[in-house]
Amino acid sequence: MHVSFAVGIGEAANFTAYTFAPATLVTPLGALSVLVSAVLSSCFLDEKLNIHGKMGCLLCILGATGILIHVPNEEEVVSLDEMEPKLKDPGFITFAITIAVISLVLICFVAPKFGQTNILVYISICSLIGAFSVSSVKGLGIAIKDLWYHKPVFWSPLLYIFGAVLVLSVSTQINYLNKALDVFNTSLVTPIYYVFFTTTVVICSVILFKEWNSMTLGDIVGTLSGFLTIIVGIFFLHAFKNVSISWNQLTSAAKKDPLLPVYGHDVHHTLLENTEMGDEDNTLFSQGNEQGNGHH
Repeated sequence: MHVSFAVGIGEAANFTAYTFAPATLVTPLGALSVLVSAVLSSCFLDEKLNIHGKMGCLLCILGATGILIHVPNEEEVVSLDEMEPKLKDPGFITFAITIAVISLVLICFVAPKFGQTNILVYISICSLIGAFSVSSVKGLGIAIKDLWYHKPVFWSPLLYIFGAVLVLSVSTQINYLNKALDVFNTSLVTPIYYVFFTTTVVICSVILFKEWNSMTLGDIVGTLSGFLTIIVGIFFLHAFKNVSISWNQLTSAAKKDPLLPVYGHDVHHTLLENTEMGDEDNTLFSQGNEQGNGHH
C-alpha cells in the first residue's frame, strides 16, 4: 500500500515536471531516480554501495548539474489551440510516422524472432513508443492548465487523442519493458533503456517544441556533455554493482610488504608479486621439461 502510494506520488510529480519544464531537461534528470534508489537502498536495505557505485552517483550529479546550467528554453505553448499547429508541422508528422512504422515492424516481425536473444529489440520498442507518451503527457498538461482557466477543453478532440495515445503507448512500454527484464539482466536493461529512451524523447522535443532553437553552440555542447556524463554514471552504478572493491583494497595494492626487504627503489607491489610467482612457475615447468628430456 505504501509502495503504491509512493509510486503514485512519483508519477504525479513526473507528470507535473513534463507539464511545466522542457522535456530535454526532465528526461535526462530522470537518471537521478536511479541515484536516489541506490542511496536509499544503501541506507535502509543494507545494500552495499561499492566504489564504482559511488563514482556513478558522483558522475550523475555532475551530469545533471551540467544540464541544469545549459537548460534549453522551449517555445511556450499555453493552450491546445497553440499545440495543434505544432502537431501539424511537416517535420513532426514525418518523425511520428517514421517512429510508428519502425515500432510496428519491430513488434510484428522482429520481436517474435529475435526478442529473446537480442536485448536491443524490446528496449528499442519501449524507447520509440516513449516519444508518443511524453508528447501526450505534455498535451494533457496543457489541457489541464486550460481547464484551470475555465476554457472549453472537453470540446477539443486533442484532449481525447492525447488520452488514447498515452494509454496505448504506456501500456505498450510497460509490456515490452517487463519482457526485457524477464529475459535479460537488469544491470544491462536499465542503462541501455535510459540512453535509448532519453535520446528518442530529446529528438521528439527538439522537433515538436523547437527547444534547441534558442541555444548557443556552447549550451548544446554542455547539455550533450551532461547527458553523456549521466550515461557513464549509470553504467558504473549498474555494470559493476556486484564487484566487491573498496578503497582499502585499491590502496593496499600500492603498499610495501613489511616482511620483505626493500632495496633502493624496489617496491613490492601485489602485481609484481604475482609476476614473480608466475616466474617461479615457469622455472618449475622448465625444470620439469629438462628432467623429462634427461629421462629420454
